[in-house]
Order: sequence, then C-alpha cells, then structure tokens
Amino acid sequence: MITDTLASDEAALPAAWRDYFELTKPRVVALMLLCAVVGMLLASPLLPSLALVITTLLGIALVAGSAAAVNHIADAKVDARMQRTQDRPVAKGRVSHLAAGAFAGFTGVFGFLVLYVFVNPLTAWLNLASWAGYGLFYTLYLKRATPQNIVIGGLFGAAPPLFGWTAVTGSLDPEALLLVLIIFVWTPPHFWALALDRRDEYREAGVPMLPITHGDRFTRQQILLYTLLLVACSLLPFLIGMNGVLYLAGAALLDAVFVYLAVKLLRGGSGRTAMHTFQYSIIYLGALFSVMLADHFLLQQTGL
Repeated sequence: MITDTLASDEAALPAAWRDYFELTKPRVVALMLLCAVVGMLLASPLLPSLALVITTLLGIALVAGSAAAVNHIADAKVDARMQRTQDRPVAKGRVSHLAAGAFAGFTGVFGFLVLYVFVNPLTAWLNLASWAGYGLFYTLYLKRATPQNIVIGGLFGAAPPLFGWTAVTGSLDPEALLLVLIIFVWTPPHFWALALDRRDEYREAGVPMLPITHGDRFTRQQILLYTLLLVACSLLPFLIGMNGVLYLAGAALLDAVFVYLAVKLLRGGSGRTAMHTFQYSIIYLGALFSVMLADHFLLQQTGL
C-alpha cells in the first residue's frame, strides 16, 4: 500500500529529515499524486511519456508539500491541542516557524518552476492557484470562519486530476472538470465522518466543524445527502460516454456500499460507524478511479 511504503521510507530517514518530510503531509500528497496519475492516463488513449509523468508528479508533490508546510505553521497552536496532531514537527517545536517557512518557500518555488519549464505553464499556474487556495485562503481564514470550510476548501484538494489532465493536454476540458467534481462532492462526507469521531478534539481546538456548530444529527443528514449527490456525479462519466459498462458496474457497487454506510450512520449505528464510513471513503475514491482506469483502457481496446 502507498501509506505502508511511505511509512517505511519515513522511518529510514534521519530524525531532522523525517521532520521536514512530515511537513509535506506525505500520505495526503501520495493520494494527490495518485489522482494526478489518473488524470494523466485518462487524458489520452496513449500512455504519457515517463519523463512527463516524473516531472509532473515531482512538481505537484513539491507545490503540495509547500502548501502543507504552510498549514503546519499556521495551525501549530491548534495542532498542539489535538491528540491526532500534537506531535507534528512545528507544533512540537522540532522545526521552527522560520525553518518551516523557508522550506515551504523553497519547495513551492522549485515545484512551480519544474511544472512551468518541463510540463507547461497552464499546469504550473493551476498548481500555484491551488497552493494559494489551500495554503493561504483555507488555512489562514476559511478553516476557522465557517462550518462549510470543508465544502468550500474541498475545491482546492479536488484539483489533482485536473493537473494531470492539463499536463498531458495543455487544455481545460469538461472531462477533467468532471473528475474534479467527483472529488469535490466526495470531500464533505469523507471529512465530516472523521469530524463526528473527533468532535471533541475539534471543539477543544476551536475549529467550527459541522458536528460542533450544527450537531451530530444534522451532520449525519448532510453526509447522506452528499453521498447521494456523489452517486449522481459518479455516474456521469458513463452517461457522457467517457467510460463504459465496466465502470458503471464498479461505480454502482462502490456507491451502494457508501450509501449503506451513510444510512447506517444516520440511523445511529455503532460507535465506530463514523470511522468506518471515513475509512471506506478512502477506499471508495481509490477503487472508483482504479475501475475508471481499467474501463478506459478496455474501452480503447474493445469499444465496450
């Protein structure tokens, strides 16, 4: 698994480098890179060149890691009050604000230049816009301003498939925006399920997550509503002819499980239902894109 590989790689690094590596939120970045690869592979019937894949993923990883480091700096006090995040390098004091800022600046600029020079300017500027949206707008303002922080901020985290698509095509196309839409709609039920499980930590940290501001019942209702919206969005690739019957079957099965968990969560479920929903949402996204890719190449070969 990606996360297992990342964990073993991280453990092999010296302590100081391990702290800087943690600043980049490697597991989050790994998921972003997977989504970017999906965008690259779906953008053309032909496989992109290895050089393009490497430079694109390197640039995206550096820019995303830079935004994550900014998030570590801005959230250091909040992180220190939450059990899940209290051991982060800046929150714990192992990396100073100045050092983390310099690291964020270097990786961000270098990543932008890699994309601009070796990929294309459109992909570079889109990554910069995402960096500003997540690293500045979401982290410094939106996260603490509204319980809709995840909904609005989710747009920035939904962009990686678009980056992969534009890296190959150099253009903004409806199919790429559809991939963004799927992740955008997936984000609220994904994070709100986690927020239900960690509501006390968010309350202690002063972050206005939906379960705190509107209560558990309302949050569970919103999770179900967004899950149903996700089902509708997940079927669009088939309806517009982007994918075929293999994708339709896989998406329908994955959607059915997600809806089942959301309904179970609404009805109360067990104490672990929220975390089970959160964990399944991660599996869902990876599996949905995997079946999308399998169908894409099958469609190219057979026309089914």
